Amino acid sequence: MTEYTATTTPTIDSSATPTTGTTSRAAAKRTRAAGPAAAGRAPRRAWVALAVLMLPALLVSIDNTVLSFALPAISSDLAPTAAQQLWIIDAYPLVLAALLVAMGSAGDRWGRRRMLMIGSIGFAAVSVAAAFAPTAELLIAARAALGFFGAMLMPSTLSLLRSIFADREQRRLAIAIWASAFAAGSALGPLVGGILLEHFHWGSVFLLAVPVLVPMLILVPLLITESRDPKPGRIDPWSILLSLATMAPIVFGIKHIATEGLDVAGPLFILVGLAAGYLFVRRQLASEAPMLDVRLFLVGPFGGAVLVNLLSVVSLVGFLFFVSQHLQIIAGLSPVQAGLALLPGLVAMIVAGLVVVPISRRLAPRVLVPSALTLSAGGYLVVAFGASEGSLGAVVLAFTMLGIGIGMAETVSNELILSSAPPSKAGAASAVSETAYELGAVLGTAGLGSIIAAHYASAIELPASLTAAQMDASRETLAGAAAVASELPAAQAEELMHAAAVAFDGGVLVTSLIGVGLMVAAATIAALTLRNPSHHD
Repeated sequence: MTEYTATTTPTIDSSATPTTGTTSRAAAKRTRAAGPAAAGRAPRRAWVALAVLMLPALLVSIDNTVLSFALPAISSDLAPTAAQQLWIIDAYPLVLAALLVAMGSAGDRWGRRRMLMIGSIGFAAVSVAAAFAPTAELLIAARAALGFFGAMLMPSTLSLLRSIFADREQRRLAIAIWASAFAAGSALGPLVGGILLEHFHWGSVFLLAVPVLVPMLILVPLLITESRDPKPGRIDPWSILLSLATMAPIVFGIKHIATEGLDVAGPLFILVGLAAGYLFVRRQLASEAPMLDVRLFLVGPFGGAVLVNLLSVVSLVGFLFFVSQHLQIIAGLSPVQAGLALLPGLVAMIVAGLVVVPISRRLAPRVLVPSALTLSAGGYLVVAFGASEGSLGAVVLAFTMLGIGIGMAETVSNELILSSAPPSKAGAASAVSETAYELGAVLGTAGLGSIIAAHYASAIELPASLTAAQMDASRETLAGAAAVASELPAAQAEELMHAAAVAFDGGVLVTSLIGVGLMVAAATIAALTLRNPSHHD
Protein backbone atom coordinates (compact mmCIF):
# COMPACT_ATOMS: atom_id res chain seq x y z
CA MET A 1 0.00 0.00 0.00
CA THR A 2 1.38 3.41 -0.98
CA GLU A 3 2.01 5.98 1.73
CA TYR A 4 0.19 9.29 1.76
CA THR A 5 2.59 12.15 2.47
CA ALA A 6 1.15 14.40 5.16
CA THR A 7 3.79 17.11 5.07
CA THR A 8 3.79 20.15 2.85
CA THR A 9 1.75 20.17 -0.33
CA PRO A 10 3.87 19.00 -3.26
CA THR A 11 4.16 21.03 -6.43
CA ILE A 12 4.95 20.22 -10.02
CA ASP A 13 7.43 22.10 -12.16
CA SER A 14 5.38 23.08 -15.19
CA SER A 15 8.49 23.84 -17.19
CA ALA A 16 9.64 20.24 -17.03
CA THR A 17 7.13 18.54 -19.27
CA PRO A 18 7.69 14.80 -19.12
CA THR A 19 8.12 12.99 -22.42
CA THR A 20 8.06 9.35 -23.34
CA GLY A 21 11.46 7.77 -22.89
CA THR A 22 12.82 10.48 -20.61
CA THR A 23 10.48 10.06 -17.66
CA SER A 24 10.77 6.85 -15.72
CA ARG A 25 7.75 4.84 -14.73
CA ALA A 26 8.41 5.68 -11.07
CA ALA A 27 8.64 9.40 -11.83
CA ALA A 28 5.39 9.28 -13.77
CA LYS A 29 3.75 7.56 -10.82
CA ARG A 30 5.01 10.29 -8.47
CA THR A 31 3.74 12.98 -10.82
CA ARG A 32 0.27 11.44 -10.98
CA ALA A 33 0.17 11.13 -7.18
CA ALA A 34 1.22 14.73 -6.72
CA GLY A 35 -1.29 16.15 -9.17
CA PRO A 36 -4.41 16.32 -6.99
CA ALA A 37 -2.49 17.61 -4.02
CA ALA A 38 -0.82 20.24 -6.12
CA ALA A 39 -4.21 21.47 -7.16
CA GLY A 40 -5.19 21.67 -3.50
CA ARG A 41 -7.39 18.58 -3.66
CA ALA A 42 -6.55 15.54 -1.56
CA PRO A 43 -6.32 12.13 -3.31
CA ARG A 44 -8.60 9.26 -2.41
CA ARG A 45 -5.84 7.77 -0.29
CA ALA A 46 -6.24 10.74 2.06
CA TRP A 47 -9.81 9.72 2.87
CA VAL A 48 -8.60 6.27 3.84
CA ALA A 49 -6.07 7.98 6.12
CA LEU A 50 -8.94 9.99 7.59
CA ALA A 51 -10.77 6.77 8.48
CA VAL A 52 -7.69 5.57 10.35
CA LEU A 53 -7.28 8.90 12.17
CA MET A 54 -10.88 8.66 13.35
CA LEU A 55 -10.02 5.64 15.49
CA PRO A 56 -8.33 7.61 18.33
CA ALA A 57 -11.25 10.04 18.45
CA LEU A 58 -13.62 7.08 18.53
CA LEU A 59 -11.63 5.54 21.37
CA VAL A 60 -11.57 8.67 23.54
CA SER A 61 -15.32 9.22 23.27
CA ILE A 62 -16.08 5.55 23.91
CA ASP A 63 -13.87 5.69 26.99
CA ASN A 64 -15.66 8.73 28.42
CA THR A 65 -19.19 7.48 27.76
CA VAL A 66 -18.58 3.91 28.87
CA LEU A 67 -17.10 5.13 32.14
CA SER A 68 -20.19 7.21 32.92
CA PHE A 69 -22.36 4.14 32.45
CA ALA A 70 -19.94 1.91 34.36
CA LEU A 71 -19.84 4.25 37.35
CA PRO A 72 -22.72 2.55 39.25
CA ALA A 73 -20.98 -0.84 38.89
CA ILE A 74 -17.60 0.63 39.87
CA SER A 75 -19.19 2.34 42.89
CA SER A 76 -20.78 -0.93 43.99
CA ASP A 77 -17.51 -2.88 43.65
CA LEU A 78 -14.84 -0.43 44.82
CA ALA A 79 -17.04 1.73 47.13
CA PRO A 80 -15.37 5.06 46.32
CA THR A 81 -16.21 8.21 48.24
CA ALA A 82 -18.04 11.05 46.46
CA ALA A 83 -14.71 12.79 45.82
CA GLN A 84 -13.08 9.59 44.56
CA GLN A 85 -16.06 8.96 42.30
CA LEU A 86 -15.51 12.32 40.64
CA TRP A 87 -11.73 11.75 40.46
CA ILE A 88 -12.25 8.39 38.71
CA ILE A 89 -13.92 10.33 35.92
CA ASP A 90 -11.79 13.49 36.07
CA ALA A 91 -8.25 12.13 36.51
CA TYR A 92 -8.07 11.19 32.84
CA PRO A 93 -9.27 14.45 31.22
CA LEU A 94 -7.42 16.56 33.81
CA VAL A 95 -4.00 15.06 33.02
CA LEU A 96 -4.85 14.94 29.33
CA ALA A 97 -5.90 18.60 29.26
CA ALA A 98 -2.76 19.69 31.15
CA LEU A 99 -0.45 17.90 28.69
CA LEU A 100 -2.22 18.39 25.35
CA VAL A 101 -0.44 21.61 24.43
CA ALA A 102 2.94 20.16 25.41
CA MET A 103 2.29 16.98 23.45
CA GLY A 104 1.03 18.99 20.48
CA SER A 105 4.25 20.99 20.50
CA ALA A 106 6.24 17.75 20.86
CA GLY A 107 4.46 16.37 17.82
CA ASP A 108 5.27 19.51 15.85
CA ARG A 109 8.92 19.09 16.82
CA TRP A 110 9.55 15.33 16.78
CA GLY A 111 6.84 14.10 14.44
CA ARG A 112 3.07 13.87 14.74
CA ARG A 113 2.89 10.30 13.49
CA ARG A 114 5.56 9.23 15.98
CA MET A 115 3.59 10.70 18.90
CA LEU A 116 0.44 9.02 17.63
CA MET A 117 2.12 5.61 17.60
CA ILE A 118 3.71 5.98 21.05
CA GLY A 119 0.44 7.19 22.53
CA SER A 120 -1.49 4.28 21.03
CA ILE A 121 0.84 1.64 22.45
CA GLY A 122 0.86 3.23 25.91
CA PHE A 123 -2.90 3.79 25.96
CA ALA A 124 -3.60 0.14 25.11
CA ALA A 125 -1.21 -1.15 27.80
CA VAL A 126 -2.60 1.09 30.56
CA SER A 127 -6.19 0.27 29.56
CA VAL A 128 -5.47 -3.37 30.40
CA ALA A 129 -4.09 -2.30 33.80
CA ALA A 130 -7.16 -0.15 34.50
CA ALA A 131 -9.46 -3.07 33.70
CA PHE A 132 -8.07 -5.02 36.66
CA ALA A 133 -7.59 -2.19 39.19
CA PRO A 134 -8.47 -3.62 42.64
CA THR A 135 -9.04 -0.28 44.46
CA ALA A 136 -10.44 3.15 43.70
CA GLU A 137 -7.00 4.70 44.26
CA LEU A 138 -5.32 2.45 41.68
CA LEU A 139 -8.13 3.05 39.19
CA ILE A 140 -7.64 6.81 39.60
CA ALA A 141 -3.90 6.34 39.01
CA ALA A 142 -4.57 4.27 35.89
CA ARG A 143 -6.95 6.92 34.60
CA ALA A 144 -4.24 9.54 35.08
CA ALA A 145 -1.78 7.39 33.11
CA LEU A 146 -4.38 7.05 30.35
CA GLY A 147 -4.51 10.84 30.25
CA PHE A 148 -0.74 10.99 29.73
CA PHE A 149 -0.81 8.72 26.70
CA GLY A 150 -4.14 10.10 25.47
CA ALA A 151 -2.51 13.52 25.24
CA MET A 152 -0.27 12.11 22.51
CA LEU A 153 -3.20 10.89 20.43
CA MET A 154 -5.61 13.74 19.87
CA PRO A 155 -3.37 16.68 18.78
CA SER A 156 -1.60 14.36 16.34
CA THR A 157 -4.80 13.25 14.61
CA LEU A 158 -6.27 16.72 14.15
CA SER A 159 -2.98 18.31 13.07
CA LEU A 160 -2.37 15.53 10.54
CA LEU A 161 -5.78 16.33 9.05
CA ARG A 162 -4.67 19.94 8.65
CA SER A 163 -1.63 18.74 6.72
CA ILE A 164 -3.47 16.17 4.61
CA PHE A 165 -6.39 18.33 3.51
CA ALA A 166 -5.07 21.62 2.14
CA ASP A 167 -8.35 22.52 0.41
CA ARG A 168 -10.66 24.45 2.76
CA GLU A 169 -13.87 22.73 1.65
CA GLN A 170 -12.36 19.25 1.86
CA ARG A 171 -10.85 20.09 5.22
CA ARG A 172 -14.20 21.26 6.56
CA LEU A 173 -15.81 17.97 5.51
CA ALA A 174 -12.89 15.93 6.86
CA ILE A 175 -13.11 17.67 10.23
CA ALA A 176 -16.86 17.10 10.32
CA ILE A 177 -16.33 13.39 9.68
CA TRP A 178 -13.51 13.28 12.23
CA ALA A 179 -15.64 15.10 14.81
CA SER A 180 -18.49 12.68 14.15
CA ALA A 181 -16.22 9.94 15.49
CA PHE A 182 -16.63 11.52 18.93
CA ALA A 183 -20.40 11.27 18.63
CA ALA A 184 -20.18 7.80 17.08
CA GLY A 185 -18.06 6.67 20.01
CA SER A 186 -20.57 8.16 22.40
CA ALA A 187 -23.32 6.26 20.59
CA LEU A 188 -21.42 2.97 20.59
CA GLY A 189 -20.13 3.37 24.15
CA PRO A 190 -23.45 3.01 26.01
CA LEU A 191 -24.62 0.12 23.82
CA VAL A 192 -21.41 -1.91 23.70
CA GLY A 193 -20.57 -0.97 27.27
CA GLY A 194 -24.08 -1.83 28.40
CA ILE A 195 -23.84 -5.29 26.91
CA LEU A 196 -20.44 -5.82 28.54
CA LEU A 197 -21.66 -4.59 31.93
CA GLU A 198 -24.63 -6.95 31.88
CA HIS A 199 -22.45 -9.99 31.17
CA PHE A 200 -18.94 -9.16 32.41
CA HIS A 201 -17.00 -7.29 35.09
CA TRP A 202 -16.87 -3.47 34.77
CA GLY A 203 -13.18 -3.74 33.84
CA SER A 204 -14.22 -5.07 30.45
CA VAL A 205 -15.14 -1.54 29.34
CA PHE A 206 -11.49 -0.51 29.45
CA LEU A 207 -10.46 -3.45 27.30
CA LEU A 208 -12.41 -1.89 24.40
CA ALA A 209 -9.29 0.16 23.69
CA VAL A 210 -7.35 -2.87 22.48
CA PRO A 211 -9.44 -3.81 19.39
CA VAL A 212 -9.73 -0.12 18.45
CA LEU A 213 -6.00 0.63 18.64
CA VAL A 214 -4.55 -2.53 17.07
CA PRO A 215 -5.82 -1.74 13.53
CA MET A 216 -4.48 1.80 13.85
CA LEU A 217 -1.01 0.58 14.81
CA ILE A 218 -0.96 -1.49 11.62
CA LEU A 219 -2.47 1.04 9.20
CA VAL A 220 -0.90 4.36 10.27
CA PRO A 221 2.63 3.42 9.11
CA LEU A 222 1.20 2.22 5.79
CA LEU A 223 -0.96 5.25 5.02
CA ILE A 224 0.64 8.30 6.62
CA THR A 225 4.22 9.54 6.49
CA GLU A 226 5.78 11.75 9.12
CA SER A 227 4.70 15.38 9.53
CA ARG A 228 6.35 18.06 11.65
CA ASP A 229 6.88 21.81 11.98
CA PRO A 230 10.09 22.82 10.14
CA LYS A 231 10.70 25.52 12.79
CA PRO A 232 9.29 24.08 16.02
CA GLY A 233 9.26 25.79 19.36
CA ARG A 234 11.22 24.32 22.24
CA ILE A 235 9.77 21.98 24.84
CA ASP A 236 9.49 24.00 28.05
CA PRO A 237 9.30 21.84 31.24
CA TRP A 238 8.43 24.86 33.38
CA SER A 239 5.45 25.66 31.18
CA ILE A 240 4.27 22.06 31.45
CA LEU A 241 4.52 22.21 35.24
CA LEU A 242 2.71 25.55 35.33
CA SER A 243 -0.12 24.19 33.20
CA LEU A 244 -0.52 21.29 35.62
CA ALA A 245 -0.27 23.68 38.57
CA THR A 246 -3.04 25.75 37.02
CA MET A 247 -5.70 23.12 36.45
CA ALA A 248 -5.13 20.59 39.24
CA PRO A 249 -5.62 23.03 42.17
CA ILE A 250 -8.66 24.67 40.55
CA VAL A 251 -10.39 21.32 39.99
CA PHE A 252 -9.41 20.10 43.46
CA GLY A 253 -10.74 23.31 45.00
CA ILE A 254 -14.09 22.95 43.24
CA LYS A 255 -14.39 19.32 44.38
CA HIS A 256 -13.40 20.24 47.94
CA ILE A 257 -16.06 22.94 48.16
CA ALA A 258 -18.70 20.54 46.81
CA THR A 259 -17.86 17.67 49.16
CA GLU A 260 -16.59 19.44 52.31
CA GLY A 261 -18.38 22.79 52.13
CA LEU A 262 -17.03 26.32 51.88
CA ASP A 263 -13.94 26.67 54.05
CA VAL A 264 -10.45 28.13 53.67
CA ALA A 265 -8.99 25.22 51.70
CA GLY A 266 -11.28 25.30 48.65
CA PRO A 267 -10.85 28.97 47.70
CA LEU A 268 -7.13 28.76 48.55
CA PHE A 269 -6.55 25.96 46.05
CA ILE A 270 -8.47 27.90 43.39
CA LEU A 271 -6.35 31.01 44.01
CA VAL A 272 -3.16 28.93 43.72
CA GLY A 273 -4.37 27.63 40.36
CA LEU A 274 -5.22 31.10 39.10
CA ALA A 275 -1.80 32.40 40.18
CA ALA A 276 -0.07 29.55 38.32
CA GLY A 277 -2.18 30.33 35.26
CA TYR A 278 -1.08 33.96 35.39
CA LEU A 279 2.58 32.88 35.54
CA PHE A 280 2.00 30.48 32.63
CA VAL A 281 0.61 33.24 30.43
CA ARG A 282 3.45 35.61 31.35
CA ARG A 283 6.03 32.95 30.53
CA GLN A 284 4.48 32.32 27.11
CA LEU A 285 4.35 36.03 26.30
CA ALA A 286 7.99 36.50 27.27
CA SER A 287 9.27 33.54 25.27
CA GLU A 288 10.56 33.91 21.71
CA ALA A 289 9.31 30.38 20.94
CA PRO A 290 6.38 29.78 23.36
CA MET A 291 4.98 26.34 23.95
CA LEU A 292 1.56 27.94 23.46
CA ASP A 293 1.24 31.17 21.51
CA VAL A 294 -1.36 32.81 23.73
CA ARG A 295 -1.57 35.74 21.29
CA LEU A 296 -3.67 33.46 19.08
CA PHE A 297 -6.50 34.01 21.54
CA LEU A 298 -6.62 37.65 20.48
CA VAL A 299 -7.71 36.47 17.02
CA GLY A 300 -11.50 36.63 17.24
CA PRO A 301 -12.39 33.37 15.47
CA PHE A 302 -9.71 31.39 17.31
CA GLY A 303 -10.40 32.58 20.84
CA GLY A 304 -14.17 32.60 20.34
CA ALA A 305 -14.21 29.08 18.89
CA VAL A 306 -12.10 27.74 21.77
CA LEU A 307 -14.52 29.21 24.32
CA VAL A 308 -17.50 27.79 22.42
CA ASN A 309 -15.86 24.35 22.50
CA LEU A 310 -15.13 24.65 26.21
CA LEU A 311 -18.63 25.69 27.27
CA SER A 312 -20.31 23.18 24.94
CA VAL A 313 -18.37 20.24 26.35
CA VAL A 314 -18.98 21.39 29.95
CA SER A 315 -22.68 21.22 29.23
CA LEU A 316 -22.54 17.91 27.36
CA VAL A 317 -20.39 16.01 29.88
CA GLY A 318 -22.30 17.44 32.84
CA PHE A 319 -25.54 16.25 31.23
CA LEU A 320 -24.20 12.73 30.68
CA PHE A 321 -22.87 12.59 34.25
CA PHE A 322 -26.24 13.04 35.90
CA VAL A 323 -28.50 11.50 33.25
CA SER A 324 -26.62 8.18 33.23
CA GLN A 325 -27.22 7.89 37.00
CA HIS A 326 -30.82 9.07 36.73
CA LEU A 327 -31.69 6.50 34.06
CA GLN A 328 -30.01 3.53 35.75
CA ILE A 329 -30.53 4.17 39.47
CA ILE A 330 -33.71 6.24 39.64
CA ALA A 331 -35.57 5.11 36.51
CA GLY A 332 -34.34 1.54 37.01
CA LEU A 333 -33.10 0.95 33.46
CA SER A 334 -30.37 -1.54 32.67
CA PRO A 335 -27.15 -0.17 31.14
CA VAL A 336 -28.28 -1.31 27.68
CA GLN A 337 -31.70 0.29 28.09
CA ALA A 338 -30.11 3.52 29.33
CA GLY A 339 -27.81 3.51 26.31
CA LEU A 340 -30.75 3.00 23.96
CA ALA A 341 -32.56 5.91 25.62
CA LEU A 342 -29.67 8.22 24.70
CA LEU A 343 -29.14 6.71 21.25
CA PRO A 344 -31.50 9.12 19.37
CA GLY A 345 -29.61 12.13 20.71
CA LEU A 346 -26.22 10.62 19.91
CA VAL A 347 -27.27 9.74 16.36
CA ALA A 348 -28.69 13.25 15.98
CA MET A 349 -25.32 14.65 17.07
CA ILE A 350 -23.52 12.67 14.35
CA VAL A 351 -25.98 13.68 11.64
CA ALA A 352 -25.95 17.33 12.71
CA GLY A 353 -22.16 17.45 12.54
CA LEU A 354 -22.25 16.29 8.91
CA VAL A 355 -25.31 18.21 7.76
CA VAL A 356 -23.83 21.48 9.01
CA VAL A 357 -21.02 21.29 6.41
CA PRO A 358 -23.10 22.39 3.38
CA ILE A 359 -25.10 24.76 5.59
CA SER A 360 -21.89 26.47 6.75
CA ARG A 361 -21.16 27.49 3.15
CA ARG A 362 -24.29 29.67 3.17
CA LEU A 363 -24.57 30.86 6.77
CA ALA A 364 -21.87 32.80 8.60
CA PRO A 365 -20.49 31.15 11.78
CA ARG A 366 -21.68 34.07 13.90
CA VAL A 367 -25.24 33.21 12.82
CA LEU A 368 -25.07 29.42 12.54
CA VAL A 369 -23.33 28.60 15.83
CA PRO A 370 -25.52 30.80 18.09
CA SER A 371 -28.64 29.32 16.48
CA ALA A 372 -27.40 25.79 17.15
CA LEU A 373 -26.46 26.57 20.76
CA THR A 374 -29.87 28.15 21.38
CA LEU A 375 -31.39 24.77 20.51
CA SER A 376 -29.07 23.13 23.05
CA ALA A 377 -30.19 25.62 25.70
CA GLY A 378 -33.76 24.56 24.97
CA GLY A 379 -32.74 20.95 25.59
CA TYR A 380 -31.53 21.84 29.07
CA LEU A 381 -34.82 23.59 29.77
CA VAL A 382 -36.68 20.43 28.81
CA VAL A 383 -34.64 18.27 31.20
CA ALA A 384 -34.93 20.90 33.94
CA PHE A 385 -38.70 20.88 34.00
CA GLY A 386 -39.48 17.46 32.55
CA ALA A 387 -36.95 14.85 33.63
CA SER A 388 -37.45 15.59 37.35
CA GLU A 389 -40.92 14.09 37.00
CA GLY A 390 -39.43 10.78 35.85
CA SER A 391 -40.38 11.25 32.21
CA LEU A 392 -38.14 9.15 29.96
CA GLY A 393 -39.49 10.99 26.92
CA ALA A 394 -38.29 14.31 28.35
CA VAL A 395 -34.74 12.95 28.73
CA VAL A 396 -34.72 11.61 25.15
CA LEU A 397 -36.04 14.88 23.72
CA ALA A 398 -33.68 17.01 25.82
CA PHE A 399 -30.58 15.06 24.81
CA THR A 400 -31.61 15.09 21.15
CA MET A 401 -31.90 18.88 21.19
CA LEU A 402 -28.62 19.20 23.08
CA GLY A 403 -26.87 16.81 20.69
CA ILE A 404 -28.02 18.58 17.52
CA GLY A 405 -26.87 21.97 18.75
CA ILE A 406 -23.51 20.84 20.07
CA GLY A 407 -22.83 18.61 17.05
CA MET A 408 -23.26 21.55 14.69
CA ALA A 409 -21.35 24.02 16.86
CA GLU A 410 -18.37 21.69 17.44
CA THR A 411 -17.84 21.04 13.73
CA VAL A 412 -17.84 24.72 12.81
CA SER A 413 -15.71 25.84 15.76
CA ASN A 414 -13.07 23.11 15.26
CA GLU A 415 -12.68 24.10 11.61
CA LEU A 416 -12.34 27.77 12.57
CA ILE A 417 -9.62 26.96 15.11
CA LEU A 418 -7.49 25.19 12.52
CA SER A 419 -8.14 27.73 9.77
CA SER A 420 -7.22 30.65 12.03
CA ALA A 421 -3.77 29.25 12.86
CA PRO A 422 -0.70 28.98 10.57
CA PRO A 423 -0.35 25.51 9.01
CA SER A 424 3.10 25.06 10.59
CA LYS A 425 1.47 25.37 14.03
CA ALA A 426 -1.29 22.84 13.31
CA GLY A 427 -0.20 20.63 16.21
CA ALA A 428 -0.28 23.43 18.77
CA ALA A 429 -3.58 24.79 17.41
CA SER A 430 -5.26 21.40 17.45
CA ALA A 431 -3.87 20.83 20.94
CA VAL A 432 -5.61 24.01 22.10
CA SER A 433 -8.86 22.72 20.59
CA GLU A 434 -8.46 19.40 22.37
CA THR A 435 -7.43 21.13 25.59
CA ALA A 436 -10.71 23.04 25.53
CA TYR A 437 -12.55 19.76 24.98
CA GLU A 438 -10.84 17.93 27.84
CA LEU A 439 -10.90 20.90 30.21
CA GLY A 440 -14.61 21.12 29.45
CA ALA A 441 -14.93 17.43 30.36
CA VAL A 442 -13.17 18.12 33.67
CA LEU A 443 -15.33 21.11 34.51
CA GLY A 444 -18.45 19.24 33.43
CA THR A 445 -17.96 16.70 36.21
CA ALA A 446 -15.94 18.80 38.66
CA GLY A 447 -18.29 21.77 38.31
CA LEU A 448 -21.75 20.51 37.42
CA GLY A 449 -21.14 17.10 38.99
CA SER A 450 -19.97 18.68 42.23
CA ILE A 451 -23.02 20.94 42.35
CA ILE A 452 -25.28 17.92 42.09
CA ALA A 453 -23.28 16.07 44.76
CA ALA A 454 -23.44 19.04 47.14
CA HIS A 455 -27.17 19.55 46.60
CA TYR A 456 -27.85 15.83 47.01
CA ALA A 457 -25.93 15.57 50.30
CA SER A 458 -27.62 18.65 51.78
CA ALA A 459 -31.17 18.00 50.54
CA ILE A 460 -31.71 14.28 51.13
CA GLU A 461 -34.11 13.52 53.99
CA LEU A 462 -33.12 10.08 55.26
CA PRO A 463 -35.49 7.71 57.09
CA ALA A 464 -34.89 7.66 60.85
CA SER A 465 -34.79 3.85 60.83
CA LEU A 466 -31.36 3.78 59.16
CA THR A 467 -28.20 3.16 61.14
CA ALA A 468 -25.49 5.82 61.30
CA ALA A 469 -23.33 3.91 58.81
CA GLN A 470 -26.26 3.51 56.43
CA MET A 471 -27.03 7.23 56.67
CA ASP A 472 -23.44 8.16 55.87
CA ALA A 473 -23.34 5.85 52.83
CA SER A 474 -26.73 7.05 51.57
CA ARG A 475 -25.79 10.71 51.95
CA GLU A 476 -22.42 10.22 50.21
CA THR A 477 -23.69 9.33 46.71
CA LEU A 478 -26.82 8.21 44.89
CA ALA A 479 -25.11 4.87 44.21
CA GLY A 480 -24.45 4.55 47.94
CA ALA A 481 -28.15 5.02 48.69
CA ALA A 482 -29.00 2.35 46.12
CA ALA A 483 -26.52 -0.05 47.73
CA VAL A 484 -28.05 0.54 51.16
CA ALA A 485 -31.58 0.14 49.77
CA SER A 486 -30.69 -3.26 48.34
CA GLU A 487 -30.10 -4.51 51.90
CA LEU A 488 -33.36 -3.14 53.39
CA PRO A 489 -36.92 -4.51 53.51
CA ALA A 490 -39.07 -3.43 50.57
CA ALA A 491 -40.96 -0.63 52.38
CA GLN A 492 -37.82 0.93 53.84
CA ALA A 493 -35.95 0.57 50.56
CA GLU A 494 -38.74 2.35 48.68
CA GLU A 495 -38.77 5.17 51.22
CA LEU A 496 -35.00 5.63 50.98
CA MET A 497 -34.90 5.57 47.18
CA HIS A 498 -37.75 8.07 46.97
CA ALA A 499 -35.85 10.47 49.24
CA ALA A 500 -32.66 9.94 47.22
CA ALA A 501 -34.47 10.50 43.91
CA VAL A 502 -36.05 13.75 45.13
CA ALA A 503 -32.71 15.09 46.37
CA PHE A 504 -30.82 14.04 43.22
CA ASP A 505 -33.38 15.40 40.79
CA GLY A 506 -33.45 18.64 42.75
CA GLY A 507 -29.73 18.93 41.99
CA VAL A 508 -30.47 18.12 38.35
CA LEU A 509 -32.88 21.07 38.22
CA VAL A 510 -30.25 23.47 39.55
CA THR A 511 -27.57 22.08 37.25
CA SER A 512 -29.83 22.20 34.21
CA LEU A 513 -30.54 25.87 34.73
CA ILE A 514 -26.78 26.45 34.93
CA GLY A 515 -26.49 24.50 31.67
CA VAL A 516 -28.96 26.88 30.05
CA GLY A 517 -26.81 29.78 31.18
CA LEU A 518 -23.67 28.15 29.75
CA MET A 519 -25.32 27.63 26.36
CA VAL A 520 -26.59 31.20 26.27
CA ALA A 521 -23.10 32.46 27.16
CA ALA A 522 -21.54 30.31 24.41
CA ALA A 523 -24.09 31.56 21.87
CA THR A 524 -23.34 35.17 22.81
CA ILE A 525 -19.58 34.64 22.47
CA ALA A 526 -20.09 33.01 19.07
CA ALA A 527 -22.24 35.87 17.81
CA LEU A 528 -19.64 38.45 18.85
CA THR A 529 -16.41 36.73 17.77
CA LEU A 530 -16.84 34.13 15.05
CA ARG A 531 -16.11 35.02 11.46
CA ASN A 532 -14.54 33.18 8.55
CA PRO A 533 -10.74 33.53 8.61
CA SER A 534 -9.04 34.06 5.28
CA HIS A 535 -5.35 34.48 6.04
CA HIS A 536 -4.53 30.80 6.60
CA ASP A 537 -6.89 29.03 4.23
